[in-house]
Amino acid sequence: MYKIGIDVGGMSIKAGLVVNGEIIQRSVKETNQSGGLENIIEDITELVNDLLDKSELEINNIDSIGIGFPGVVTSEGRVTCVNIGLENALIIPKLEERLKGTIVRAGNDANVAALAEYFYGSMKGYNSGVMITLGTGIGGGIVIDDKLIIGSNGVGAEIGHTMVATNYYDCNCGNNGCFETFCSATAIIKYTQKLLQEGRETIIRDMCNNNLENITAKMVFDAYKEGDQVAVEIINRFKKYLAMGIGNIVNFIDPAVISIGGGVSNASDILLDGLSEQVKKHLPFKKAKIGDIVIAKFKNDAGIIGASAL
Repeated sequence: MYKIGIDVGGMSIKAGLVVNGEIIQRSVKETNQSGGLENIIEDITELVNDLLDKSELEINNIDSIGIGFPGVVTSEGRVTCVNIGLENALIIPKLEERLKGTIVRAGNDANVAALAEYFYGSMKGYNSGVMITLGTGIGGGIVIDDKLIIGSNGVGAEIGHTMVATNYYDCNCGNNGCFETFCSATAIIKYTQKLLQEGRETIIRDMCNNNLENITAKMVFDAYKEGDQVAVEIINRFKKYLAMGIGNIVNFIDPAVISIGGGVSNASDILLDGLSEQVKKHLPFKKAKIGDIVIAKFKNDAGIIGASAL
């Protein structure tokens, strides 16, 4: 059964021909920065046709086409994505008109990444799972009994904007205390910059050549491995709030598995060390069993594979 998954990003649009969760053909193009509905439709159509040509297939050989967008996608398929010029755009009927012979579906990019992990990756075999993507911000997806949970208005599973504590800076959404302001790569960088601006001595200063704009989350994790005390303080703070955020998820949903993805998940040995025990401190029933906490299987391919599973 051939499916096509498309991952729409601000810089590029990636497409793949997928069979049983495996990408067997790929196509990619730069995102049209002028954006807008017609440009996105044209780009997606071009990518689909390129995949068909490379694979010597016809559109009626494709069971379905799924698209992941970095924005809000309602149950009716209306897409709002500011960075590519879409606002409440009813994109699916237009694409199905251009690509007659198959079904087109759409979802939020973080949500579809959760589908990839649920059906083919780290959450496969569980009846319920939550994925958390720790990157520039925090995305997420909830899957229960094979069904993606997005809420009645398509704005559910915004895990990064659940509240955990008062912070020293506001989230981009305008609120203060969002989970992603404590546990994203951006949060790690900002807190490191704050401590260095306060004059704290750390090997991170040498790593970034004393240019605070050069600091990356990886530098901080590398310094942590070297036993640098400032890095230890930063990562311990990060894990404290990660445990709180996951505790909120467990209290609310109690999923069978929680999968951690995104760039920060590359430090899996540090993230998982003692994390379950820390999470339990934030639960009302301290000795209760909680779901498994695992690291996501898919990296850059999660968007394509997950979109194909819509």
